[in-house]
Amino acid sequence: MRVSVERSGGFAGINQTTRVSTDELPAEQGHEVASLVEAAGFFELPSVISSTGPGGDRFQYKITVEGEQGAHTVQVDEAAVPPRLRPLLNWMKNSARTRAQ
Repeated sequence: MRVSVERSGGFAGINQTTRVSTDELPAEQGHEVASLVEAAGFFELPSVISSTGPGGDRFQYKITVEGEQGAHTVQVDEAAVPPRLRPLLNWMKNSARTRAQ
């Protein structure tokens, strides 16, 4: 399974992309990512999840998962991230920070 998160927007407007492949991760981490994707019901989420409230300088996320079920992309506004998707998004953010160190 491959997971990609592209973050754009924010005050500085800096784009960041984080990609992981469960085949290239240690087995425990690969299983964790797969479990997070499943727990999020990722393949059932709509392609676009927007916030209805005002708010400039928010981050926008484009999350793509490619796996046995095919490929699915979800674009979501920072203020509209569903609670069930947040653990996967947080894992990917932490992965990006760990790799940058």
